[in-house]
Amino acid sequence: MLVLLPPSEGKASAGRGAPLRMESLSLPGLSAAREAVLGELVDLCAGDPDENDKAREVLGLSEGLRGEVAKNAALRTAGARPAGEIYTGVLYDALGLASLDTAAKRRAARSLLVFSGLWGAVRVTDRIPSYRCSMGVKLPGLGALGAHWRTPMASVLPEVAGEGLVLDLRSAAYAAAWKPKGEVAGRTATVRVLHSQVVDGVERRSVVSHFNKATKGRIVRGLLTEGVAPKGPAELVEALRDLGYAVEAEPPAKAGRAWALDVVVTEIH
Repeated sequence: MLVLLPPSEGKASAGRGAPLRMESLSLPGLSAAREAVLGELVDLCAGDPDENDKAREVLGLSEGLRGEVAKNAALRTAGARPAGEIYTGVLYDALGLASLDTAAKRRAARSLLVFSGLWGAVRVTDRIPSYRCSMGVKLPGLGALGAHWRTPMASVLPEVAGEGLVLDLRSAAYAAAWKPKGEVAGRTATVRVLHSQVVDGVERRSVVSHFNKATKGRIVRGLLTEGVAPKGPAELVEALRDLGYAVEAEPPAKAGRAWALDVVVTEIH
């Protein structure tokens, strides 16, 4: 099973420690594309952070986040930590990697892949510095990062996907960097979390962003904790139901397309 995750906008401080070693990152086929983004990002953010309005504009940062520019400028020398410790936020809080037992942590190291505007995709055990660069960024030289990553991802990811289930929990911006095709798409499942409420006797369903992320984190944690490794979308549906989720799904109308699963919940927490 391969689980595709979005990163978090907020990130923990890398702190002190050994700096990034690009050659140590997983998916070495992405190395050249990573180096291209890293090089331009560091150059863009170099200089006096109090005057670097261009970098803030490119990265979509508010005045209050000016310090993120200086962070990016120091990426080559900053301390690095496992990506699973760097990424924070709702999904990662619910996933709770640090509190998993030893066996579940091993499963997480094998099966979780976090997409990134800067790194393309990394394992949770890959050591990276804290940074600020979303997939929606358009760098002056490389252009839109979603498009930049498309070709190297298409070359590398099908092999990484192996022969089992691909559980795609990415947001739209990160999904644009790699879209499973053909046989891989046929064993890929996306998940949408819907909040169901009955109003005046009529059921109403809505997507709640915060809760959507939290539920996805809990889903992944449940699969890792129970040691469940579905081989395909149909088995995933049964596994999620065994974990207590209400799941609605139908096989795609055509071969070579991903399954779309709806997880319906009645309580938000």
